Amino acid sequence: MQWSDLAFDALSVDELYELMKLRVDIFVVEQNCPYPELDGKDRHPETRHLLGRNPLGEIVAYSRILAPGISYPEVSIGRVVVAKQARGAGVAHQLMIESIKLAKKNWPDENIQLGGQEYLKSFYQKLGFEPVSEVYLEDGIPHLDMLFKR
Repeated sequence: MQWSDLAFDALSVDELYELMKLRVDIFVVEQNCPYPELDGKDRHPETRHLLGRNPLGEIVAYSRILAPGISYPEVSIGRVVVAKQARGAGVAHQLMIESIKLAKKNWPDENIQLGGQEYLKSFYQKLGFEPVSEVYLEDGIPHLDMLFKR
């Protein structure tokens, strides 16, 4: 897997199209969850976009790392997504390890928060995140807030 860490203005038109297509294909279509995918946070000057490409150069993994104060008081990792064809090979684990590294590199003194789907609780716990909220519905899907402490 080849990883790229880019600011919004460094994304090519093709990269932007691919990552938005991947996010919409999974979050809106596969999960049958119509919601405002374009929330304005992608373009924030401190936002980092982590792209994971397979050997064919296709974006098959993606996450968005936000500076403190954009979504949560802490740094946050969100829009974590792996294409269907890349699932089951440890790509999600690699994606989260790279996301955590990127968050630590850019904001070394900050905790990391995420709002994860409840069924992924143990996945995130194995990476060092702990629940900090009760389960809540977001767009009709059970979620919980989780925190990775420095």
